[in-house]
Amino acid sequence: MWYSISKELLRGSDKMNNEKAWDYAIGLVQVEGIKPSDDFLELVEKEKQGLITNDDIREVLTKKYTMIEGD
Repeated sequence: MWYSISKELLRGSDKMNNEKAWDYAIGLVQVEGIKPSDDFLELVEKEKQGLITNDDIREVLTKKYTMIEGD
């Protein structure tokens, strides 16, 4: 039982660490004078909530910003 409880607490702290990591990364970008787009910030919030993954964010951004040859 103790293992089950500590495992749940660890998951909670992982989420908190993930949120802090995103906040830190976005803060660093803003210090450089770059404002992340609202679309990007929305994706980050969804990832923080566990609705999407980092891979999902990567896929969305790749599709959005990849130029197709001939365009």
